[in-house]
Amino acid sequence: MKATQALFEAMQASASRASWSRGVELVRANAVSGERAEANEIVLRISTRQGLKAPLVTLYPEDEDWECTCSGEENPCEHATAAVIALRKARKEGLALPRAAEQTGRLRYRFDSQVPSGLSLIREVLTGDRVLPLEHSLTALAAGRVSGPKFDADARDMNVERILANYRQSVLPREAMAQILDALDGSKRVALDREPVSVSSERVLPIARVVDAPGGVRLFVEQDPTVTRTFGSGVVLAGNTLRALGDPRLNGREREQLPRGQFFSNDQLGELVSEVLPGLEERLPLDIQTTRLPTTQRGDPPRIQIVTSRKGNALVVLPTLVYGNPPNARVDAGRLVHIQGPLPVRDGAAERAEVVGLERGLGLRPGRRIEFTGPDAIAFADRLGAWSGELVGQGHRDFFQAPALEPAVHVRGDALDVSFSLPEDAAAGRPARSGAVSAEAVIGAWRRGESLVSLNGGGFAPLPEDWLGRFGHRIADLLAARDERGEVPACVLPDLGQLCEDLDQPPPPSLQGLRPLLENFEGIPASPLPDDLQAQLREYQRQGIDWLHFLRKARLGALLADDMGLGKTLQTLCALEKRSLVVVPTSLIHNWGQEIKRFRPRLTVSVYHGTGRSLDPDSDVVLTSYAIMRLDTDLLGAERWNTLVLDEAQNIKNPESQVARAAQSLSAEFRVALTGTPVENRLEELWSQLHFLNPGLLGGRRDFQERYARPIAEGDEAAAARLRERVRPFVLRRLKRDVAPELPPRSEVVLHCELSAEEREVYDTVRAASVSRVVESLRQGGNMLEALEALLRLRQAACHAGLVPGQEAERSTKVDLLVERLSQAFEEGHKALVFSQWTSFLDRVEPALKAAGIVFERLDGSTRDRPGVIARFDAAEGASVMLISLRAGGTGLNLTSADHVFLLDPWWNPAVEDQAADRAHRIGQTRPVVVHRLVALDTVEERILELHARKRALAEAVLGAGGSGSGLSRGDLLALLED
Repeated sequence: MKATQALFEAMQASASRASWSRGVELVRANAVSGERAEANEIVLRISTRQGLKAPLVTLYPEDEDWECTCSGEENPCEHATAAVIALRKARKEGLALPRAAEQTGRLRYRFDSQVPSGLSLIREVLTGDRVLPLEHSLTALAAGRVSGPKFDADARDMNVERILANYRQSVLPREAMAQILDALDGSKRVALDREPVSVSSERVLPIARVVDAPGGVRLFVEQDPTVTRTFGSGVVLAGNTLRALGDPRLNGREREQLPRGQFFSNDQLGELVSEVLPGLEERLPLDIQTTRLPTTQRGDPPRIQIVTSRKGNALVVLPTLVYGNPPNARVDAGRLVHIQGPLPVRDGAAERAEVVGLERGLGLRPGRRIEFTGPDAIAFADRLGAWSGELVGQGHRDFFQAPALEPAVHVRGDALDVSFSLPEDAAAGRPARSGAVSAEAVIGAWRRGESLVSLNGGGFAPLPEDWLGRFGHRIADLLAARDERGEVPACVLPDLGQLCEDLDQPPPPSLQGLRPLLENFEGIPASPLPDDLQAQLREYQRQGIDWLHFLRKARLGALLADDMGLGKTLQTLCALEKRSLVVVPTSLIHNWGQEIKRFRPRLTVSVYHGTGRSLDPDSDVVLTSYAIMRLDTDLLGAERWNTLVLDEAQNIKNPESQVARAAQSLSAEFRVALTGTPVENRLEELWSQLHFLNPGLLGGRRDFQERYARPIAEGDEAAAARLRERVRPFVLRRLKRDVAPELPPRSEVVLHCELSAEEREVYDTVRAASVSRVVESLRQGGNMLEALEALLRLRQAACHAGLVPGQEAERSTKVDLLVERLSQAFEEGHKALVFSQWTSFLDRVEPALKAAGIVFERLDGSTRDRPGVIARFDAAEGASVMLISLRAGGTGLNLTSADHVFLLDPWWNPAVEDQAADRAHRIGQTRPVVVHRLVALDTVEERILELHARKRALAEAVLGAGGSGSGLSRGDLLALLED
């Protein structure tokens, strides 16, 4: 129980408020059930909505760690928080695991119109696909006096129960039906003759209209035009909403005359306006469709009034046709709108004359609000100044054009000052106003494509567009990197030096030591190698070590992003100095320890991990995991580390995550990030890693989105080139084909398989069930989570019908093809790696391999003896196949004994697949490697391969060589799901 409580407290401290709240809700909904419990591994299943497959959560109480099979980015997710809450509750109750809850239903209210006397109300219980009538009261069911289907009842259901307690018949009287509709207001569980409808408590009233008639007007009352059906019991269907009829409180004479229309002659209009309409307006909505109604008092003639205001950098103009001074009425869309005082008598001819004059003079129409920006705003303000009519407000007075701004750049040490000001004679002919404007405002206007910028003291000045075209982007980068003192960090000194050179100004003195970074790393001095190094270095590795030492000396961070298998670990070990912290995924702690002993045997190594962990103050290198770094941030942050290394640095790709924040808070003289995929899902991940290494290099997160991420995603090649140039000194990325030509070739083969008739039926059923609805929702800006869920189901159906919830299937065409190819490889003496995103898919592959007599090993999140599994597979007489989950074995493993790689289910991020393939294709491999992608014909998998090509192109544009791509955007989802 102590370990469970410790895990509970650790996860509660790590979880966001929203994630913890959703976890509590899942527990209250009895959505958590236990699967199995071992000494330090507890597996629980979380039931989700719509009967979708439940995620599995694995808890490691002794390690205070957890895993979830969901695809969410938040860690811990709502499933993990629900699991630990439910486990703690079960342990307190003396149970080893939470028990599964019985499925419960919800009440539905069905109104039957097929009765002569009104609407009949029927209550039903919906449980999954079953519909059962509710034959007893909620009170009786709750008290246990009778038995019936289980369901959840909310406050709305209890209100209906209280109303029905007073009536025995199914066809309710008018007053009861109105109460029922009030209680069901807004409910989504209501049907009319089995068709879903909405319910509103708002009453439906008839409408009183006044229209022109020969010699006068006619007043009549008619049904609300939204009503399409009328039922007994005072209920109507308005659109798709059931509503009760309201009481118009008409007297006997009104009930008799108004439905067919009451005529008022021109002589009776005064009576109509002063007596009839005021009383009627208190009871019914009025629709006046005539201009004949008089006022009780004549006033001034109509006139045009123009209200001007300023909205940011826009001039807002609203012309109005009004009566009175001050106005007591305005004409809006042809109708007279009362403002104050007596109603005027409308003068149609005068109104038309005013409207024509406004259109001819200014091109405006009364009642239409117009916004002008840029030069258009200044030009229109000049026209308003010459207009003879009434102007209200001072907005137009801010819109005049000053002379063009003059830029000035001053560099003092590492401080940068950029200013824009008017020429000294700029105030000629204008009131004395301040001509100051911030550099940020100028750059912002220029980036938005505007030609003018607002001056602090009023007016607008043209931007120096030619100057900004040459220097604007570099200025924007430098401004984003400045601190509150105006100084730029060392990591952007190369940019500042380039600006000084372009402007023919002396560079900052501190730039001289960084010159090699500006010259394609030429001139970086050779660094001494460690005395205890036990390795034969390749030339590119030697260059990488020199680069790392150079950045250390310059107190700058390094992102070593070499292709997988080129020895990032070895290069980093050569740059390690005593008292270093290395943070790695839990599965790689053992590997790092072995590599240090192998290559740097004099370095003392300690592992800070597991329960009862303690920090060895004397070891040269401390190894820990990302989970422990997150949990023990304060303790690790109290140390002053010489070198801080993050391996598989994509673990901090989310800058909002607690892992990223924990890494950022640690103190070190030199920071190194290692990753073969610096961009896995979106460019923000690159920002997060470089912000950890060199804060300020890419500005703030929002600024980076606006200046780089969004333009690059939209195909802006210039933005990609600027980003590539900016990060180049601090990112070292070499590809195998460039630095290891002796490495055997890697070829890729797409193995197409055609679904069987039964599999095609399942796939088409899954697609028909949700895709068209999801696509329409995406087009209208709806939530992407539902689309991702639909895509998941399609991908599962393309692999194995048995993966789809509710489907049973023993065989799979794709599995049959896999076994056939594995058998061929085995007969020819090859070993193979088989990757899948889903461990449940690997579960279904295992029986097929056993039936074919193929010996295999398996590596996934539940594997405890990872080194033993790998050693058995690598042995010459070992298994010929290893089944691997992408999450557990896609990174950090050296499996060069295999020369065939099978990817069972295409993943939309090609970097993940590349990482998996590079477990075999890396330094040490002596045979050609073949990567097989199994793709089902005429399925979403073919479109995923097309998506791969686009994502690789984006990463190539940013990183210059290799990479990955962005995550799934709304456009990507539409491309995958649309017909």
